Amino acid sequence: MADRDPRTFAIVGAGLAGAKAAEALRDEGFGGRIVLFGAEPHRPYERPPLSKGYLQGTSDRDSLQVHPPDWYAAHRVELRLGTPVAAIDRRAHELVTGEGDWLRYDKLLLATGAAPRRLVVPGAGLDGVCYLRRVEDSDRLRSAFHPGARVVIVGGGWIGLEAAAAARSAGAEVTVLERGDLPLLRVLGPRMAQVFADLHRDHGVDVRCRTTVTAVRPARTDPSRAGGVALADGTELDADVVVVGIGVVPNVDLARACGLNVDDGILVNRHLVTSDDDIIAAGDVAHAYHPLLHRQLRVEHWDNAVHQPVVAARTMLGRAADHDRLPYFFTDQYDLGMEYTGYRDPDARDEVVVRGDVRAREFIAFWLDSGRVTAAMNVNVWDVEDPIRELIRSGAQVDAGLLADLDVPLSRETVGPGSRGRSAPG
Repeated sequence: MADRDPRTFAIVGAGLAGAKAAEALRDEGFGGRIVLFGAEPHRPYERPPLSKGYLQGTSDRDSLQVHPPDWYAAHRVELRLGTPVAAIDRRAHELVTGEGDWLRYDKLLLATGAAPRRLVVPGAGLDGVCYLRRVEDSDRLRSAFHPGARVVIVGGGWIGLEAAAAARSAGAEVTVLERGDLPLLRVLGPRMAQVFADLHRDHGVDVRCRTTVTAVRPARTDPSRAGGVALADGTELDADVVVVGIGVVPNVDLARACGLNVDDGILVNRHLVTSDDDIIAAGDVAHAYHPLLHRQLRVEHWDNAVHQPVVAARTMLGRAADHDRLPYFFTDQYDLGMEYTGYRDPDARDEVVVRGDVRAREFIAFWLDSGRVTAAMNVNVWDVEDPIRELIRSGAQVDAGLLADLDVPLSRETVGPGSRGRSAPG
């Protein structure tokens, strides 16, 4: 490790992004003081398993940890758990904890993440109405998902559908309530969203679309507990547990209170710098300018929390670094595994090209805008992320027919309009 540095770098948020930023700072040779503040009492852990393997009982709690227990002391990272930061004094370069302690910083990284969007209807505060963000939430749902349990899931996004798959795999009776015409419609468009609706229906899930919850009904035997939901059409559904998955809200209160620019997250540039040159933001809370996509983008996925902190660390150290990695996420539901790369504008009138067999759920879907690949989703097809990234980053126009042809190698050279198709070199 480099010689000791007199500077103090503070990180607010001890989730994956915060922990990876501390790691990246040490990897980049920073020898100064690192103080990592976390509101939760747990060492930094990864959240994707909370709705996947951990929720299903196929992985244990130790597997969630970002680093081994002794990593922080070994790398001189001061881990202050159960210590939320209450205020930032930008002029004094100080932050104050909820307990009234203060710390002077030279550089500050905000990795405050996001919080579940709350259901706002009568009865939403009853016991048995659950959200899925923290390890305790996943523990609670693991206990609630069992054969015969009646589970109602409000929201057909990724979290809602992964929770539905876990509950159904545990033998529960599951109903998914989605306000739109299909689950994931805005993210995937109608053709690919139908794939996921069919997947869940094929596994016995009651998927109800164009449905709005108007109230959570108390249980007849215990009015403090949820016993079901009332819908706008007058229908009532019994439930032993109600899982709410209607999105998240970035945790910007701290940033807003100290005068940073916020808009659906903390606004940062391509280097992840906020409106204060000494404050950086990364992870779910960062609404970052993406130089390849030419837009501000806030990404709420694991991959972002792993890779943005490297850019954040280099920026804090005064080194040139841009965050230009394409968005990426994955999901596992029943026997379907999926990876999604790129960014599809939900309002775009794009073309969908399929390579493979949708009915067998073994295919790649490409979204094309003006003949250029903007995003792709590989379903039960693996080891294709690199050529997909190359296609998207190149901005090259492609031949849709060649792109769909399984006999044509998947690369910019072989699917471009000027390529020779099947005879092109692989």
